Amino acid sequence: MGYRTYTCPIAKSCGGCEWLAVPYPIQLERKQALVEEVLGQAARRDHGTLEKICGMDEPRSYRHKAATPFAPGSRGRVRCGFYAAGSHRIVPCSSCLVEAPGARDVLNAVARAAERCGIPAYQEDRGSGVLRHAVVRMGYATKECLLTVVTNGPRLPRAEKFVNDIRRNQPQVTSIVQNINERRTNAILGRQCITLYGPGVMHDRLLGCSFEIGPTSFYQTNPAQTEVLYRAALDAAKLTGKETVVDAYCGIGTIGLCAAPHAGQVIGVERNPAAVKDAAANARHNKLSNAKFVCADATEWMAAAADEGLHPDVVFLDPPRAGSTPECITAVAKMAPRRVVYVSCDPETLARDVAIFARH
Repeated sequence: MGYRTYTCPIAKSCGGCEWLAVPYPIQLERKQALVEEVLGQAARRDHGTLEKICGMDEPRSYRHKAATPFAPGSRGRVRCGFYAAGSHRIVPCSSCLVEAPGARDVLNAVARAAERCGIPAYQEDRGSGVLRHAVVRMGYATKECLLTVVTNGPRLPRAEKFVNDIRRNQPQVTSIVQNINERRTNAILGRQCITLYGPGVMHDRLLGCSFEIGPTSFYQTNPAQTEVLYRAALDAAKLTGKETVVDAYCGIGTIGLCAAPHAGQVIGVERNPAAVKDAAANARHNKLSNAKFVCADATEWMAAAADEGLHPDVVFLDPPRAGSTPECITAVAKMAPRRVVYVSCDPETLARDVAIFARH
């Protein structure tokens, strides 16, 4: 299969896509070599193999989540785009090769609507102004579009006019939510959300399961490759329909619910109460009565469950980029599952954690 190379007009000033100009087969070769270097020794020691990397058919327009910061410009203008590499200087962007079609149009429309409504952009150095960020999620298997507008406080002047302007110019938007973030922080989202239009959530589908996704929900940004990843995880689990499965760090339940039709029972563990609520709702929506979700610290819960005699057949681990912890791995080992399927964000932290697993 031949691959095109892509040229982005703002690549040098934006600095967000360091690999974009590298032909995709070479990208995959380099990633494969990195994993071989980091994990090859562990695989050989355990008489395992590293399979060939599973790339995309078309490596562009894959990000179904996009965001922009806002900053004041001259004469009431609202600037938006990307932060230049290593700075908070905004580089304007009319379209992005790696984002889903239409995502950047929605974000730019927010800036224009704010200008027409006289809503001032946030001034980072002073902590003043209203409009801080916007985040858009585009459906992969649906046509839904959730727009989250982040403000520096609960007041959003001329909110109705602002919402109507966005809807008129971007009719694909199905929900608009105001998120309030008053903290002086680099974190985009705050804790409080107010629905301004629509249901305040969006829905998407992965491997036949439907998921409700809110403004603060974690959901993979590349759903096409997420399906490839989850199929690999389910293949590795070798489920027959009878197993007890624990899904640690389960979030809104994506991996566990995709596994539930092929397992006896699934127990998801997540310490974020909002995510647990979403996961339970997703189980009901998909009519999966064999999946339940527990709001708890995964390490503490697994250690206590092992003491009570729970020995699941499979444990799915999907920790953040920092990886798992020795305490969590010890808790998994204490439950003595037949199989652990670890979904990793970083091969180096995976290699570190595999070494700890090996000691158990």
